[in-house]
Amino acid sequence: MPEPRTAAGTPPAAPPARLDDLLARAARRHGDRTAVRTDRGALSFTELDAAATRCAAAVQALVGSTGAVVALASPLDPLFAAAFHGIVRSGNVVAPVNPLLRAAELRHLLGTTRAALAIVTPAILAELEPVRGELPDLLDAVVLDGQWPDQEPAEVAAGGDIACLQFTSGTTGPPKAAVLTHRNLLVNAAQVAEAHRLGAGSVVLNHLPKYHLMHLNSALYAGATQVLCAESDPVEAVHAANRSGATHYYSIPMRLIRLAADERLPELRFDSTRMIASGGAALPSQAAEALRRHFGVPVFQGYGLAETSPLTHSDGPDRPRPGSVGPVVCDTECRIVELDTRRVLSAGEAGEVEVRGPQVMRGYLHGEPPLDAEGWLSTGDVGYTDEDGYLFLVDRIKDVFKCDNYLVSPTEVEKTLRGHPAVADCVVFDVPDPVSGAVAAAFVVLADVPADAAAGALDAVLAAANARLPYYQHVRAARAVDAIARSTNGKIQRRELREQFIARRETVPPRHGGAQVSESAQTIVAVTRFTVKAEPAEFEQAFKQHAEFMRSRPGFQRAQLVRSARSPEVYINIGWWDDRASYFAVLQSDEFKGHLGLFGQLADVEPQMGPVLLELEPGDA
Repeated sequence: MPEPRTAAGTPPAAPPARLDDLLARAARRHGDRTAVRTDRGALSFTELDAAATRCAAAVQALVGSTGAVVALASPLDPLFAAAFHGIVRSGNVVAPVNPLLRAAELRHLLGTTRAALAIVTPAILAELEPVRGELPDLLDAVVLDGQWPDQEPAEVAAGGDIACLQFTSGTTGPPKAAVLTHRNLLVNAAQVAEAHRLGAGSVVLNHLPKYHLMHLNSALYAGATQVLCAESDPVEAVHAANRSGATHYYSIPMRLIRLAADERLPELRFDSTRMIASGGAALPSQAAEALRRHFGVPVFQGYGLAETSPLTHSDGPDRPRPGSVGPVVCDTECRIVELDTRRVLSAGEAGEVEVRGPQVMRGYLHGEPPLDAEGWLSTGDVGYTDEDGYLFLVDRIKDVFKCDNYLVSPTEVEKTLRGHPAVADCVVFDVPDPVSGAVAAAFVVLADVPADAAAGALDAVLAAANARLPYYQHVRAARAVDAIARSTNGKIQRRELREQFIARRETVPPRHGGAQVSESAQTIVAVTRFTVKAEPAEFEQAFKQHAEFMRSRPGFQRAQLVRSARSPEVYINIGWWDDRASYFAVLQSDEFKGHLGLFGQLADVEPQMGPVLLELEPGDA
């Protein structure tokens, strides 16, 4: 039987006993050195530690120090770092919450954890107000403003080893709370610092949508400076890296794709940055290679889960392998098992990824034991390893998908849709989107709505549901149907319904009148609308390069790009393909994703608009 892969190398030095001691140790060792910097100012390690202490005292004054759950919602802000460690220092358990969530999701998360206190943004506080009456355990909710009294917290009694409840993305339904101990988080901070070559002289630029525990704790472990860049423009993030003397540049795939395709890239240089790290989703190898060639620094990826504190794998900044998330980090094991038999597979064989190590959570709050008898955690991801143990991810077993790097659970969106009185039934799934990766679409069964009023009723349902959902969960396309297909045991046939939706969305019948086009039943006609923001000549040149690539792909028949005479900024591309398999193979290629990243800079892209775009009158184009 193949042996599971374990990281080689020397384990990092032993971390402290408690997570909040990580910040205290950094303050003792590095004192006046900068811990966190933003465009509004900076905090030294001493100042950050003092802020955490004041926060701890304030939390104790509200909920004591007996292991109560304290929800924390904050954007990319130094106050998150102070509050996170302050909550832990108070003797309570911190539960980070996405600051983009809406009332229904907040009710579920805070209700599940029985949170006694919520420290949140003003926007989250407003979302909480309508559901406060449904959260009997929530004693108070306050705004995270850093205005904590200057006093010392009471000493925390030894014994509690739970530090954090980290919510999962909800791959099989509502998000679960992963129970993370002090040891889980401390060990992983050391693992990340070792894998990413972090030291006291490192300056880490975080170009991320929100604060991530991995970057916070690993920087504190190493004594590194964190630079928080809230500017979404990746070019501005490069300038911020240079201004701050950043040695490490952390970002997410969508932002790195934008950077690789940005017309300003040739003018950019890194003054001090030695590596670019990406995580959260797969970074197309074309974008990674473009950035590597231009900046002359390695571009690498990592992998992990909420359940693993989070990192289990990291590609090496020395010699990253394109498409891989790297080998396991120190003291961690990984194996690939056959989906049905659970037989351990050899290198090169794809199956479910399982991991084991000291960073793996204790379990789920109020949930079933997630580990097998030997301590292996099933990740729900499909992948394979090469002969050297480098992991390559292939797919998700479940139905969740990522929109703009945020994980979306169809089940959660369905719950919101079903809450509308005009909805009798529904099913939600992902459909490809060249800008966001994927977006939510739905089949909806309307309740007691006349056929001639169905379109208006469906629009009203989507408007009401989307108003209650974060933008990345918005349903972007829907179709009213008479019934939702289910198996004999009542399970929704989600994948089959998704394929039906996409087939109807992408397949366009031949035009009537004029020259007839004879097509087989399998032919796919894909229609895409571009509203150009750049110079038309620049867009047309980029499209010519894209067309050359498409012509080289198996299954491609022909394409036509037309420009509107009434709206010169509007272009419509019509492409014919032999079959769906050929078309989808191109959609998944790194080259195609790279082209889409470039188009996203030059135009607003509306994919798969359907046959209406084919019905052009002679004067329209």
